[in-house]
Amino acid sequence: MAGGKEPIEVKFRLFDGTDIGPSKYDPNTTVAALKEFVLARWPQDKEIVPKTVNDVKLINAGRILENSKTLAESRVPVGEVPGSVITMHVVVRPPQSNKSDA
Repeated sequence: MAGGKEPIEVKFRLFDGTDIGPSKYDPNTTVAALKEFVLARWPQDKEIVPKTVNDVKLINAGRILENSKTLAESRVPVGEVPGSVITMHVVVRPPQSNKSDA
């Protein structure tokens, strides 16, 4: 690669245990762009389908990732094995409806 940065391989684990990916990304890819990728590849047979990037949160090593950060800035290299796949967990914000729980 031009900048000497190796692509980072990431897979996305959905709430029901299914995965999207793995795919390789440039370290300068933003978290918002990763969310767009997840939305584009979201399995249509799921009961819950996010509509926008704001409906999705990506979690890596227990940290919620910020949309404006890059993949390189969001990595937690402690415990990572070089050349391994990073698993990010995907959390979907529930639809905002009338919440009238007693």
